[in-house]
Amino acid sequence: MLSVHNFSYGLLNPALGYVMSCLGAFLGLRCTVRARALTGPARARWLALAAVSIGTTGIWVMHFIAMLGYTIPGLPILYNVPITIGSMLLAVIVVFAGLLIVGFGKEGWPTLLLAGTITGIGVASMHYTGMAAMQMQARMSYNPGLFALSVLIAVVAATVALWFTLRLRATWSTVGAALIMGLAVSGMHYTGMAAMRVYSAAPGAGMAMNGASAEGFLLPLIVGISVLAFVLTATLALSPTDEEIRADTELMTRIGEAAALRPGAHAAAPLAPASSPRWRPVITSRAAQARRQGDDVPQP
Repeated sequence: MLSVHNFSYGLLNPALGYVMSCLGAFLGLRCTVRARALTGPARARWLALAAVSIGTTGIWVMHFIAMLGYTIPGLPILYNVPITIGSMLLAVIVVFAGLLIVGFGKEGWPTLLLAGTITGIGVASMHYTGMAAMQMQARMSYNPGLFALSVLIAVVAATVALWFTLRLRATWSTVGAALIMGLAVSGMHYTGMAAMRVYSAAPGAGMAMNGASAEGFLLPLIVGISVLAFVLTATLALSPTDEEIRADTELMTRIGEAAALRPGAHAAAPLAPASSPRWRPVITSRAAQARRQGDDVPQP
């Protein structure tokens, strides 16, 4: 059996992978908070965005950041590009499937366990699909016990993550949940890596090496996805929260009721959706005008 190194760059890879996993989980959980306030296609769109955040940054990026630190002395490692991309799409699809099940299905433990099992097995499949993308002059096998443990960790982690999507609202609780999810994803990855055994290829049994190097393919892809994650972070930070949307909606309702009670009042022009921040000055101006006229309108 060949000697392998999971931490060729020390703790840099696992630490950076954990941070990115937590970031992806946090973004995904915040998207699910927005989704719960909506219905129909709008909810599905936010769940899709959550799946992209968790599936790419939270799971796939963590996996391949860790793989950048994986080396076998004297043995070059390349990656099959279509299989690697397929593993990323698989992560997004299974997370989206789980979110749809809990987002539109009947609330309860049976639904949660079904979604968690499907998502967890899918996440484990993403990991081992990513491993299958490796090309090297060696053969691989897996320890059955550690293999099963990694799948179990993935299922439990997915179930807990989906439970979080149904329960969390506050930002700080989402941060705590993201830290837990990042730890679970990292634990599943390194358990799966511990299960892998690498042996020298039999003489004359070398495989074709037509893949891409980690530095030439994985690194630019990881950087690109990470940039998109930070753009999404900024978008979420600038968009109104559920509390702001509810407060604006209540304020507009009170303004309309107060205006209707004034003698000789005409119907006010409809306000733009409260969820658009650019209409906040309009809402605030109308509220101030109503208060000057003696109407009972709360402060925005």
